[in-house]
Amino acid sequence: MYFLHRFNGWKTWSVGLLAFVLLLGGCSSEGQSGGTANGKWKVTTTTGMVADIVKQVGGDHVEVTQLMGSGVDPHLYKASEGDIKRINDADIIFYSGLHLEGKMVEIFEKIGAKKPVKAVTARLTKEQLLADPAAPNSPDPHVWFDVSLWMKAVEQVRDDLAAFDPAHKDTYTVNAEKYLKELKALDEYARNQLATIPKERRVLVTAHDAFHYFGRAYDVEVMGLQGISTASEYGLKDVQGLVDTLVSRQIKAVFVESSVPKRSIEAVVQGAAAKNHTVIIGGELFSDAMGAPGTPEGTYIGMVKHNVDTIVKALQ
Repeated sequence: MYFLHRFNGWKTWSVGLLAFVLLLGGCSSEGQSGGTANGKWKVTTTTGMVADIVKQVGGDHVEVTQLMGSGVDPHLYKASEGDIKRINDADIIFYSGLHLEGKMVEIFEKIGAKKPVKAVTARLTKEQLLADPAAPNSPDPHVWFDVSLWMKAVEQVRDDLAAFDPAHKDTYTVNAEKYLKELKALDEYARNQLATIPKERRVLVTAHDAFHYFGRAYDVEVMGLQGISTASEYGLKDVQGLVDTLVSRQIKAVFVESSVPKRSIEAVVQGAAAKNHTVIIGGELFSDAMGAPGTPEGTYIGMVKHNVDTIVKALQ
């Protein structure tokens, strides 16, 4: 499924990538602003989770532009002309990595010769990563669902910003330490809250396999209709197999995701109903994208708390 995702739509992306490379060829490093008019560094990020780290660590020294907004699926994302300008105008770029952003990685590799381009997951070791079940040599990119692993991403951003802007290294260090303390408390909150669900009911069923790090970290059994990438296809056999599991184990709730169409999970609910087993949709979880800006779920901490609270309420 991962390799299907990597090569799906290759022709379309080849054209787009070629246009991007040609555009870069016409841009010189002299055209870069070297920061904004108010003295802040221009930072372009991909997902909301990455943007949130950079805002927390960079503080007043960065102006963050986020390419992928609320409800956007990074697996299927394609860069627009506006994104190309934002990438080209940035002083430094941060992305999640582990192929979460699909073909955009090729763009980052091209522009990496001109400016710093950093993957926030760069320091995670092979032992810390989970594999894609469909492609054992490929990592599962959804590491932010284990808060303790996402703390490593904070440390990565801290060090990358300090290396890029050593004049403000102390500020980045202080900001990171403050945020890491908040994340440690969040990790404990998630662990304690999920432990209140009886073990036999601690089963999380979602549209795609985004929650395996969450399951490993907080002792939750995880099932997904689609594979790790939403570009992977699911069919009647997949729906029926999940329905049979729900019926046989008397699982009462499933969850939709904000960045994945609801129809896949709705098909599972209908299939269970046809077998005289009632399954409710326990709520909407944020998986590959955070909530809207200005809402609690529009921050990483708020997103994780929302997911934990939603799961606990439905499964208790």
